[in-house]
Amino acid sequence: MDSLIHDLRDITIRRISVSEIDNNVYLLTAKASGEQVLIDAADDAPAIRQLLADSAADTSAAPRLGLVATTHQHWDHVRALKELVEATRAPTAAGTDDAGALPVAVDRNLEHGDTVAVDGFSLTAVHLRGHTPGSIAFVYEAPEGPVHIFSGDSLFPGGVGNTQKDPERFNQLLTDVSERLFGAYPDGAVVHPGHGKPTTLGAERPHLEEWRARGW
Repeated sequence: MDSLIHDLRDITIRRISVSEIDNNVYLLTAKASGEQVLIDAADDAPAIRQLLADSAADTSAAPRLGLVATTHQHWDHVRALKELVEATRAPTAAGTDDAGALPVAVDRNLEHGDTVAVDGFSLTAVHLRGHTPGSIAFVYEAPEGPVHIFSGDSLFPGGVGNTQKDPERFNQLLTDVSERLFGAYPDGAVVHPGHGKPTTLGAERPHLEEWRARGW
């Protein structure tokens, strides 16, 4: 199945689903330079290698994996991380408060508002506390067209991520998502979650108070 989901002016975005729980793996490729960022090496290293191979069609340059970024520490998002990093020697990035739990050394510990960049594009790290202490959404602000938000397990169609029925964690996550995503980006922003199908901020915004009232 073709993994290409967005062909933008400067980059392409490819996605595959891996594992028995439909983990999304995203690959962003700069058209001019071939530099790439992979978000969440969740599982199935052979499928990820095929994703990297397929991306050769997205650039006139030689594709090169410039960064492997992890949205959060949970096991289902990192099962192929060690194998991928060992094979490619690509540097890694993750939220500071989750980095120590990853199965590889993290080269770049990210705080809220940090920028990660490769030749051709950059992503903004948005710290969303609650699902895990160091969960990070990666935001690509395209020069043309909508913003793209890679939200990990912090925001899905229909609600925020699992906070194990902990009211404090839930309130923190909903507050961060409300202020740092819905308060910062327009309705047209596309949300690419860690599992399942995409949505937009506009589709979800009317339900924020409903989510707060229900408590999950």
